[in-house]
Amino acid sequence: MNILEATKIDKHYGNKFNKQEVLKGIDIHVEKGEFLSIMGASGSGKTTLLNVLSSIDSPTKGTITIDGQVFTRMREKQLAEFRKHHLGFIFQEYNLLDTLTVKENILLPLSIKKISKKEADQRFNTVATELGILDIKNKYPNEISGGQKQRTSAARAFIHDPSIIFADEPTGALDSKSASDLLNKLSDLNQKREASIVMVTHDPLAASYSNRVVFIKDGQIYTQLNKGDQPRQAFFQDIIKTQGVLGGVQHEH
Repeated sequence: MNILEATKIDKHYGNKFNKQEVLKGIDIHVEKGEFLSIMGASGSGKTTLLNVLSSIDSPTKGTITIDGQVFTRMREKQLAEFRKHHLGFIFQEYNLLDTLTVKENILLPLSIKKISKKEADQRFNTVATELGILDIKNKYPNEISGGQKQRTSAARAFIHDPSIIFADEPTGALDSKSASDLLNKLSDLNQKREASIVMVTHDPLAASYSNRVVFIKDGQIYTQLNKGDQPRQAFFQDIIKTQGVLGGVQHEH
């Protein structure tokens, strides 16, 4: 079953005299419980695609369905409600509120739901334990490391059990150990919770944690790789090879 289906997605900027086509007729789907990575060179359209799929931006043409709902036809108020219940976000720059503790930041998505304090605390304890940040729950963002901030951001994305989680370069600001810690946690949560994750990354190591990688070139899908049953290291090598071919193709222009 597909949790996300996007059909014939175009994204243009500018007007008819000076039009920049960023996405050109993209069809993409995400299965329930799948961990999908989107890769591509700078300017390929991968971040625009993530923004459109996650409702941060609107497509010029095409339809996007998440959990059976066509959100590209929704009005702004309806879309805001849809986001609250169905979408989770992990950003490169954490987007934590400095005046709130780790626990308060994580609980934010539940503040608009009718959930008892007891259930909210149970959910917090579960996700904070899974992400290894329970012991820093009373600290503020300026008192914790970058890796801890990003795991806090991830906990906030997971706590309300959204239909799908979008991650934009989540390891971009992290050192290699913090990055691998986060990716291991995301991979565990993907498997344990059957959480559907779409991640944009430029890093083949990060992409190797996913089940499938879609490569974008010049606003179109160039190719994709499925991990299947192979070990992560072998998948990592496949991703690097494909990146090399993609880079070679680009340099021919």
